[in-house]
Amino acid sequence: MQKILENLNAVHQQITDACEACAPKRDSSSVRLLCVSKTKPIEMIKEAYASGERHFGESYALEAVDKIAALQEQGYRDIVWHFIGPIQSNKTKHIAAHFDIVESVEREKILVRLNEQRPEGMAPLQVMIQVNISHEEQKQGCEIEELPVLLQKASELPNIEVIGLMGVARIDADDEELAASFAMLFKLREQYQSQYPKLTELSMGMTHDLKQAIMQGSTEVRIGSAIFGEREYHKA
Repeated sequence: MQKILENLNAVHQQITDACEACAPKRDSSSVRLLCVSKTKPIEMIKEAYASGERHFGESYALEAVDKIAALQEQGYRDIVWHFIGPIQSNKTKHIAAHFDIVESVEREKILVRLNEQRPEGMAPLQVMIQVNISHEEQKQGCEIEELPVLLQKASELPNIEVIGLMGVARIDADDEELAASFAMLFKLREQYQSQYPKLTELSMGMTHDLKQAIMQGSTEVRIGSAIFGEREYHKA
């Protein structure tokens, strides 16, 4: 418990420092911490929860469904669950039924399936469109020219509410490239926000590039290993 609390305090301090480095300075409350809990046991999630965290990110649908169900049974019903990984068509039903926010939508087909499979009676599924800001072929995300089509399609779906954009910078990018990649996503949000007023979120920045992302306008940073330790790889 103490270790996770210490890690969280350190991450929040990094967020505060990055906000203070902005010109003009930003309030640290304008940046949400998304605790990336994929592959981690629910005991660790409960420790972060006890420290005040409420937003958790998962990438493996079936593993996440089990965690969400177990925690809800134990009374943890105010957690906001984010899906942040690549979305397989055969997993959309699970994602639509159990998550509050999906940050990694990059194809129209996935939008349509999430809309159709959102259970009746639930609030619209909040979605971010993932844009390939690193220009790497192997990276997830739509191309910039595909973004307006996805935004238009999402606006037509009753069970989908697009709230922002998400992007992942190149892992070995220097500060100049990081700043350019994140600035591009910021400009894309600005470009389409007048047409889609709910397009307010910018999920960009992880452990290694948190500062650059915040200085370019990020409203959410996705942090895993700096909180919970190195990730463990296995299939959903």
